[in-house]
Amino acid sequence: MRSNEEERLKHVGDLIGHNGWVTALATGNEEHGNLLVSVSRDRSLLIWNLDLSQEQGFIQTVTANPHRALKGHSHFISDVVLSSDNNFALTGSWDTTMRLWDLRAGRTTYRFVGHSKDVLTVAMSPDNRQILSGSRDKTIKLWNTIAEMKYEFDTESSHTDWVSSVRFTPTTKDPLIVSAGWDNSIKLWEQQTYKLKHNLIGHTGCINSTTISPDGNFCASGGKDCSVMIWHIKDQVLLYQLDTGSSVNALAFSPTRYWLAAATDSGIKVWDLDTKTLINEFVPDKFAKDGQTRIRSPGALSVAWSGNGDVLYGGFTDGVIRAYAVTQE
Repeated sequence: MRSNEEERLKHVGDLIGHNGWVTALATGNEEHGNLLVSVSRDRSLLIWNLDLSQEQGFIQTVTANPHRALKGHSHFISDVVLSSDNNFALTGSWDTTMRLWDLRAGRTTYRFVGHSKDVLTVAMSPDNRQILSGSRDKTIKLWNTIAEMKYEFDTESSHTDWVSSVRFTPTTKDPLIVSAGWDNSIKLWEQQTYKLKHNLIGHTGCINSTTISPDGNFCASGGKDCSVMIWHIKDQVLLYQLDTGSSVNALAFSPTRYWLAAATDSGIKVWDLDTKTLINEFVPDKFAKDGQTRIRSPGALSVAWSGNGDVLYGGFTDGVIRAYAVTQE
């Protein structure tokens, strides 16, 4: 790995295909490094064929065309995750349902029905056996992979407002479930018993996103209070917070560097967490039809790193997915 002190990101391409806000992104692991799936308020899931051109070991351009569009949801798609083998995608939608998609066959294999309001967030366990969903109906539900609801988290312990994020920790020792909501709280749950273990309190506004570090030690959270908080999961303490200056919509730890990316209403920010310094801030230029008049930049709604950590993808409110590659200066 090259020195972080010399590494930054640069804009290397725009992916055009959606006709609405790009609400969530998911990328393949290192074995499937050219896989990117995206979902949108246009109610579609797009599978992209990525073409990455390199020069002297660094990616110079990313170009892509949608390989396939999968449709079936009757309202906005809010979230997407991939199975660990990258053969299946799970989506949640404002139509109150989830769908499990076979990406190779290009069809829905199972439809999950049980929430009474919009599904805002979904997750799959590392072994692909369990599925989590969080909803505007304030519930967290656990499912198996054939769309049978197996458990609903205790409502007395659970969130008192919309559930905006659910995540499994990647660790096999003492695995946990992390949830967050518009009640400003983050909750840690035992994965074996589904009992509440701890509340992480610190945010002063609705939480929109959480992400777990690849080693399972840290959780980052962000939302409408315009701050990102970094938590130590085992010790259940707040380590520090980062000021974003605008509402946070999504977060993603780099899989290979101690970096954190945030999609915010004003663009994308990337920090080096070792030094707690801002590496990059991307605010896309946007012009009126005359090509001259600068208009308000689109907000960033979603972020995802490639499996090797060399490319960051960001989904925006103008329907464009922008690619940023690691470079050395």
